[in-house]
Amino acid sequence: MSALPSYRWHLAPEGLATLRQLRALGLRPDGQDVAAVLERPRKRRGPLVAYLYRVDRAKPVRPMTPGRWAALAKANAARQVCPNCHQDAGYRIPTSLGMCVTCAYPEEQCAA
Repeated sequence: MSALPSYRWHLAPEGLATLRQLRALGLRPDGQDVAAVLERPRKRRGPLVAYLYRVDRAKPVRPMTPGRWAALAKANAARQVCPNCHQDAGYRIPTSLGMCVTCAYPEEQCAA
């Protein structure tokens, strides 16, 4: 297995792009393997790493169908229901709390 080529920040050759850059161009990797690695050095920790894909092998993003829109709406609606009190919170439940703010901090709700 060969090692991937590694480039420093802003020094990647033309024709390679990150996932976000591909998406901005309306493209997707289409199952291709990572072509290279982009590294941004940091002072106190290891470098930030981004994977690069070949633009010439990328395919157009698949269009959203009515079924996909419906599935996405259903998934987003499910993220608003608190698993503790089973009420619609009106916002996406934070994964850090795992429940709505009212259930996570009941003592603060009583004081208000």
